[in-house]
Amino acid sequence: MKVSMMRLMLVALTFTCMFPGDPVLAQQETLAARPPMGWNSWNHFKNKVDDAAVRAQAEAMISSGMRDAGYTYINIDDTWESGRDAQGNIQTNSKFPDMKALADFVHSKGLKLGIYSSPGPKTCAKFEGSYGHELQDARTYAAWGIDYLKYDLCGLRDQMNAAPTPEAAHQIMVDAYKKMHDALLSTGRPIVFSLCQYGNDAVWEWGTSVGGNLWRTTGDISDKYSSMSDIGFGQAGLARFAGPGHWNDPDMLEVGNGGMNADEYRTHMSLWAILAAPLLAGNDLSTMTPETVALLTNRDVIAVDQDSAGKEGDRVSAEGPIEVWARTLADGSKAVGIFNRHQLPLMAHVDLRTLGFAHGAKARDLWLKKDLGTIDSPYTVEIPAHGVLFLKLRQ
Repeated sequence: MKVSMMRLMLVALTFTCMFPGDPVLAQQETLAARPPMGWNSWNHFKNKVDDAAVRAQAEAMISSGMRDAGYTYINIDDTWESGRDAQGNIQTNSKFPDMKALADFVHSKGLKLGIYSSPGPKTCAKFEGSYGHELQDARTYAAWGIDYLKYDLCGLRDQMNAAPTPEAAHQIMVDAYKKMHDALLSTGRPIVFSLCQYGNDAVWEWGTSVGGNLWRTTGDISDKYSSMSDIGFGQAGLARFAGPGHWNDPDMLEVGNGGMNADEYRTHMSLWAILAAPLLAGNDLSTMTPETVALLTNRDVIAVDQDSAGKEGDRVSAEGPIEVWARTLADGSKAVGIFNRHQLPLMAHVDLRTLGFAHGAKARDLWLKKDLGTIDSPYTVEIPAHGVLFLKLRQ
């Protein structure tokens, strides 16, 4: 749905005027101070997810070392819902016989449980949504012990399409997300609020104002290099909208699902780390190869994503299919990704002065976990097809 530049300007001005004591901002200071890390069921399990699968993922997150590397959330996506009881309370279907017991199990492992709903009457998969039951559902989630809500626009599109103007449709969407945030806030339980609405109406301009801790900036990712790269490299220019408590979300990770090779998955992880993106694995954690575990648990790469300054990186330069992206870190160093988007290896020639290093820089290869000593400008290096050299540079 397209929006006019005038409306975007009005939206931006409205939200700029929010005062520091606003409860929306107060809640965000204590939630998602760093990009959330965890797992989501949709990319691999889709509608086959059930209680047993979720428990297996929680166990695997521990045994694989992912929990110790910083992964926290076990998030159930669509298809857990049944109808409502006579009082209007949301019910789980037979795949999830006791959501409170499942939450207790996940919490006993030192992890947190996430769930999914929609602001519309139905979810994307046509299960029960939260429309008209926002406060009721928020209280149910809190009673179950839910820690994270992914709130998917799908089911609200009929109401938006019936609106008389694009501006009215936009307001329906904004009001729906604000209503659920207020409901979550009223429960007193800290629940991360993830806006899944595909970047419609430039959500990065207004996501913070409705209480979003993260917001999808794109359509759904798939386990193909073309999908991942289009989404990831398409984030250029959005860095200024992200920060502690409110993150741009280019969608979940596909690492380990088999549709890309190791170089492409390293590009995926490196780019998401530079983008300060949520790291939500989307594979079957219980069947991971050692290579997949190594990709997901590289501490040097994760440290970039989780850097305490919370400054999202951005593109510095592009020369054909060679792109250089950089992110300034809390210690003053820079995480730099030199990416090759071509299907064959290419030489990259990087002017370190464009990165703030006039006299060379001390470099560490984050994937090899190896110090390279001092590199000089121009820095020339061959980058694999669809690959990356991911460096940490300092004076």
